[in-house]
Amino acid sequence: MNSSAQIAKHLREVYFGGNWTSSNLKETVSNISWQHATTQIHGLNTIATLFTHLTYYVSKVSKVLQGEPLNAKDAHSFEHPPIQSQADWEKILTQAWADAEAFASLIEQLPEAGLWEDFTDEKYGNYYRNLHGIIEHIHYHLGQIVVIKKMANVGPE
Repeated sequence: MNSSAQIAKHLREVYFGGNWTSSNLKETVSNISWQHATTQIHGLNTIATLFTHLTYYVSKVSKVLQGEPLNAKDAHSFEHPPIQSQADWEKILTQAWADAEAFASLIEQLPEAGLWEDFTDEKYGNYYRNLHGIIEHIHYHLGQIVVIKKMANVGPE
C-alpha cells in the first residue's frame, strides 16, 4: 500500500472505525440527538460546533485536491447553519460522511511524489504534513466530543 492509500485508510478509520484507538466519529455521534449536539456544557463548544469545525477542513482541503485554490479561514471554521431539528443534525452528519469518503478517495489519487510538494504555499508545509494534520485534528476534537458526551450523560460511546 502506498503512502497516499495509507493516509486515506487512516482518515477512514477515524471517521468510520478500525483504528487502534477504537474510537471513531460515526459511532461516537450516532446516538447524539440534535438537542444534545447543540447544548453547551460548562462554557465549552457544543458537540455540533466541534463536529462541524473538524469537518470544515476536510471540505476545504478536498477542493484543493480537486485543483481549486485554498479558500479557508480559521475564523469561519466554527460557524455552522442553525440546527433546530433532528433532520438538521442528520443532514450535517450525512454530509460529513459523504465528504470524508470523497476526501479519502481524493487522497488515494494523490501521487506519492505529490505528498512531498508544498501544500498551496510553502508556509503550510507539504501535503503529507497537512493531510496528517487534519487526521490529528479530527482525533483531538473527537476526544473532546467524547468527554462532552460523557459530561452530558448521553448514552454509551
